[in-house]
Amino acid sequence: MGIAESAVILGCDHAAFPLKEKIKAFLTAKGVEVEDVGTHSEASVDYPDYAIKVAQAISNNQFKRGILICGTGLGMSMVANKFPHVRAGLCNDLFSAILSRQHNDANILVMGGRVIGETLAQKIVDAWLKTPYEGGRHQSRLAKFESYAKIQSSIKNQSQEPN
Repeated sequence: MGIAESAVILGCDHAAFPLKEKIKAFLTAKGVEVEDVGTHSEASVDYPDYAIKVAQAISNNQFKRGILICGTGLGMSMVANKFPHVRAGLCNDLFSAILSRQHNDANILVMGGRVIGETLAQKIVDAWLKTPYEGGRHQSRLAKFESYAKIQSSIKNQSQEPN
């Protein structure tokens, strides 16, 4: 599957379901295509299941951008950043959202549904989607991310080889 340039993949846990629904409506009203991978209710679920769906889609180049929301955003961030080529930024304020894009080329925005309200979340999403990556001096830093990921992958593959 090719990369969905303008679409956003969206996931949440039960704690952030109400905010996810509001963000989905906000994005749809702006003409952004949304792939909602759940959860689809406030029934208790395990946040890693949804972080994995979004992070895997970003890692596999199925989507260019993703949004994850859980109670604090911490758990989703931790899971998503385990995936190659994923740069998930926990942003519960505008400054962090803008700099996560400008300096870090964040491809997953993570927010805390129990930390921020609907209005701030919409402003964060809007700023994050509109802010371009600056490149330049930041590119060498991102290259270090990628080289570290390659080293980790190589170590993992070597440890799985039969003796």
